[in-house]
Amino acid sequence: FEIPREIEEELRAGGADLDRGAREAFLADLYRQGLISHRQLADALGLGRLEVDGLLKRHGVGLDVSPEAIRAEAGMLRDVRPS
Repeated sequence: FEIPREIEEELRAGGADLDRGAREAFLADLYRQGLISHRQLADALGLGRLEVDGLLKRHGVGLDVSPEAIRAEAGMLRDVRPS
């Protein structure tokens, strides 16, 4: 897509990587819509799990974690925690 040249030049002069930014925004939106998985997003951007979580947070995309999944993980952590 195109943006006005003056805006592009100003952003690039400030060090912005417009191609990367557009790719991240597009893929984050696909994730938000449920069209790609967390793993697919990570693979597409060459990022680790925590880096993807940070990217999603920056783009205002919440992680889809059900209350059941949180309870299951909490139970697992209680089971492996040393007494």
